[in-house]
Amino acid sequence: MTEQVIEENGAAPEVTQPIFINLGKQSPKRIKALKQGSGKLWDEVADVLKEVKGSLGEEASDKILVPVILVYRKQPRRRRGAFPLLPMP
Repeated sequence: MTEQVIEENGAAPEVTQPIFINLGKQSPKRIKALKQGSGKLWDEVADVLKEVKGSLGEEASDKILVPVILVYRKQPRRRRGAFPLLPMP
């Protein structure tokens, strides 16, 4: 598929580095507001987008920056006992 894009456009597409923002542990209320596009977390994401757009300068004038936000919950590790369970004879 990459070869098709190069052939059609005549030049290779530009690949930019993704920007990761670690928002840390947040309350469910803040995450819900972020999903709705409001609240403090959304403001922080918007601030980072403005900062990135400012650092790109004129290159950012024709680009659209799209934030991709991942929300996850870390699962606790399962602890195993000292001895594995053996089948009964």
